[in-house]
Amino acid sequence: MQSVSAGLVSPRTPTSGRLPFVLHASILITLLAASSAPTPLYSRYQAQWRLSALDITVVFGAYALALLIALLTTGSLSDHIGRRPVLMGALAVQVASMALFATAGGLTTLIGARVLQGIATGAATGAAGAALLDLENSARPGRSALANSIAPVTGMAAGVLGATLLVRFAPDPTITVYVALIALFVAQAAALAWTSETAHPRPGALRSMRPRPALPPAAAHALLLNGAGVVAVWALGGFYSSLGPAFTRLVSPGGPESAGGMVFFTLTAVAAPTVYFTRRMRADVSALLGSCAVIPAVGLSLGALYLADPVPLFAGAALAGFGFGAVSQGALRAVIGSVPAHRKGGALASHHALAYLAMSLPAIGAGALAASFGLRTAALAYAGCVAVLAGIAVTALSGPLRGRRTPPGRPSHHGPMVKNTAPVPADTATHVPCVLATHNR
Repeated sequence: MQSVSAGLVSPRTPTSGRLPFVLHASILITLLAASSAPTPLYSRYQAQWRLSALDITVVFGAYALALLIALLTTGSLSDHIGRRPVLMGALAVQVASMALFATAGGLTTLIGARVLQGIATGAATGAAGAALLDLENSARPGRSALANSIAPVTGMAAGVLGATLLVRFAPDPTITVYVALIALFVAQAAALAWTSETAHPRPGALRSMRPRPALPPAAAHALLLNGAGVVAVWALGGFYSSLGPAFTRLVSPGGPESAGGMVFFTLTAVAAPTVYFTRRMRADVSALLGSCAVIPAVGLSLGALYLADPVPLFAGAALAGFGFGAVSQGALRAVIGSVPAHRKGGALASHHALAYLAMSLPAIGAGALAASFGLRTAALAYAGCVAVLAGIAVTALSGPLRGRRTPPGRPSHHGPMVKNTAPVPADTATHVPCVLATHNR
């Protein structure tokens, strides 16, 4: 099967050399590392400023919603003004966001820092992901698409791990974490200033910033089929990222502070190889397997709560990571695989809007429930809703598979089908920004 990105990238002469490719991949990794770095620090913020679970989820939701808005408005801006101007501006905003984090004195500053970070991340990951496609090497086909898929979730894992280690060993981690990230972003901006532009600017920049999400009938069918699974895994990811540290303390009150961040690290660390190893799997099968994994993942997490044992919690996080990776890339391939190239941007925008709303709004709701009834009750209700959604996804995806008799290699109306030995496009990242940048052009 031909790579999805093949019909979306206009022919360009790629900049030669490995360093520009490594630089743009490193920008993706660092951006997403910064996005997950606050997770291990949430418990400190709560203790220092007496924040509630609702406050923490609002901080988290502000980032996700700001990123979504940035994606819908700046997803194709770099096609018109060039990759470097968008990246340089976004990195400057990212540095300002990190400085705001480092000097934060309360909830309002945290929310402001997260909003700036969401805007910068949405704009920069779009331009960086597109630059990787510009730098595609004909001698290594698929390298750019794979980097777009793996770099974001690898960055999230690295950010949580790095921040957790700094919390454990560094002085003033609420400052040190962000100072280290500022240094990385400044170094990347300096290196970017010496690289060549990979895109040919063209008119229409302002017009390109008008959100135009659209859902062709084929994509609407695929999104309806996969929607419950998408909401389940992204909502679960939002819970682990925002309330994971507090939930870990509830499970194991005497455990180390670093354990809270390591739960989300476990999820992201498993999601990254899952994207890689399921990339050749049929899209609907991948989404089905991932949805099946969500139910025992939720059960293990609740078991940890009643056993007061962190071992099932980490096992559940690992299983949730598999579900997140498999459902995200499988569902995304199904949505974009049956629409023409010129309609993929709108289809992707609709898919990504669902994913990020599922990641932010339920987490905010869980925070409100925890503030009123306690985190234990909120976790039970949240887990029940996620399990029901996963069950709906399994039922929805199992029906077409039982009735399918399409010969190998032929397409069907349910989504793309490929021979078992043929590569499936790897440009379907588990993290939304890069995928939107890849196709909304």
